[in-house]
Amino acid sequence: MLFAIHALDKPDALPVRLANYDAHRAYLESDGLPVTIVMSGPLVSDDGATMIGSLFLVEAPGRAEAEAFNRADPFAAAGVWDKVTITGFFRRKG
Repeated sequence: MLFAIHALDKPDALPVRLANYDAHRAYLESDGLPVTIVMSGPLVSDDGATMIGSLFLVEAPGRAEAEAFNRADPFAAAGVWDKVTITGFFRRKG
């Protein structure tokens, strides 16, 4: 099943995000993740440049694996995200 993971940063979290960015990228590239990442990237503010969150589309056997993937992300451990929403997703196009 596909899951959309929408994670908004805490206010003023950008310095913590940047300090943990390499670890986050390494995690996403690592073997043995409980999900398959279909797409991912940072959410940005209206200026089109300032990172304010993360968006993932993942394929997982179930919600538990999507939650485990999110919990293990270095951004989660560093407390970057303020609110994370994990929602099932039906692909209609693309």
